Amino acid sequence: MSLPQQTALITGGTKGIGFGIAASLLSQGVKVAITGRKQASVNEAVKKLSSKGEVLGIVADVRSLESQQNAVQQVLAKWGRLDVLVANAGAGFFSPIDEMTVDQWNETIDTNLTGVFFSIKAAVESLKKTHGYLITLSSLAGANFFAGGAAYNASKFGLTGFTQAVMLDLRKFGIKVTTIMPGSVATEFNSQALRPEDAWKIQPEDIGQMVVDLLKMNPRTLPSKIEVRPTQPK
Repeated sequence: MSLPQQTALITGGTKGIGFGIAASLLSQGVKVAITGRKQASVNEAVKKLSSKGEVLGIVADVRSLESQQNAVQQVLAKWGRLDVLVANAGAGFFSPIDEMTVDQWNETIDTNLTGVFFSIKAAVESLKKTHGYLITLSSLAGANFFAGGAAYNASKFGLTGFTQAVMLDLRKFGIKVTTIMPGSVATEFNSQALRPEDAWKIQPEDIGQMVVDLLKMNPRTLPSKIEVRPTQPK
């Protein structure tokens, strides 16, 4: 199926990588739904994206299965099908284990790992019908551990393994599954401000281009796990 006939749901699509992916898919004619936790940020993102194509904004929290089910139902109600799920929403707290709080651990795992599980559970039957594509956003932190990263490393190591097992589970239904593992990306992750000196980093639109390329790839070929990093680290 050509891209202009497809629909996509992107979790955490109001900024950063999710927003970059949304913009790239819209430029290819894909109908795109984005989710975010706050109505104001969803409205702002939709306003910015609406000139690029047909976009739907949904307030949803990946930490709730019911919320994810509602998001999928809104996509089906508007467009009648779901072809692509990009499980992008993420959170991160970075501190030594002796300083990390239980709440920080829970929010990281609940968002980055359990949240992807909920997103997939909500969407999988729809993706079976369309022989769709599931893409998760892991991280190079899902293969390389570092001090102060216990919760984030645990969530991303888990997400990488989880996605690869899901790939084996779902390919018999004609569903393609890929996890993208970026290194340093210039985003507002954890409320960081974008800075001109971050130009050496991967840009959100670069990940968006990668998603477009995956969707255009011959269906006989599946890049199931992709590591991507800046060409020249600072």
